Amino acid sequence: MAWKDVFSYVRGIAGKQGVTSDTRADDKLPMGARIGSLVQLQRSPLIRAQANGSLIVMPADGDTRVLAISQIRLEPDAGLFRLYLATGDLDAKEKFLQVFSADDGAIAEILYCTQLARVIPESADDQDAYTGVAGYGLGDPSYTLWRAQLADMLDAATLATVFGDADRLEYTRDAGHGNAGFVTPFTGRETRIDDAGGVRGLRQQLYYMPYVRTLGDGSREYLLISTEIIESVDGDSGRRGIHVDFVVGIPLEPERVVVQ
Repeated sequence: MAWKDVFSYVRGIAGKQGVTSDTRADDKLPMGARIGSLVQLQRSPLIRAQANGSLIVMPADGDTRVLAISQIRLEPDAGLFRLYLATGDLDAKEKFLQVFSADDGAIAEILYCTQLARVIPESADDQDAYTGVAGYGLGDPSYTLWRAQLADMLDAATLATVFGDADRLEYTRDAGHGNAGFVTPFTGRETRIDDAGGVRGLRQQLYYMPYVRTLGDGSREYLLISTEIIESVDGDSGRRGIHVDFVVGIPLEPERVVVQ
């Protein structure tokens, strides 16, 4: 099951029907990663980012192995890989490396990402805004996080480091022309596998937009916002849902990440 074919866990469905295969579903990945691979990160860029006001969360001591792998295909023609150190299925606290590879296979960008929050759209209007269908919302030129929004999520010391005396954080859309009033979000699908045989995992439709701001030392912090419509879990199309994930990402130089 090749990644170039936008892998899925249909092998898992086949297995339920008595058809088995010894072929791994997690081959041909960037950085030679596989499920169970050991990941070593140089933490100095993350420590520096936190000291300069980033919302990024440091990896925990147990966040050292690839627990799941996904491929994201975005229209018109872009692809990303995610190496999950924590899937967030139980606590909505994902941690992953988002990897963009050039056509020649070279690593063009790595973001270390941690989930900030998950929101469930409460109305059709909310859903239209978070998908950009309404012509505003996700895809607007900027996105604001308010201090009051995060007051219950961050301790007082972290709030002071992140916000200083300000009451908001302003992110600028990292797509389209800067003077465009609205840019339609990227659309696509994420397919995630949670085991080497491709038996467990999920598939979901995405509406995706990256935003960015400059930290105190001039480095970048990304806010990745994606509306995710779950289409199936472990091959079961009856397990559906919708949520909006807010994820913070810090760029890492490839030489600061080792996957074994």
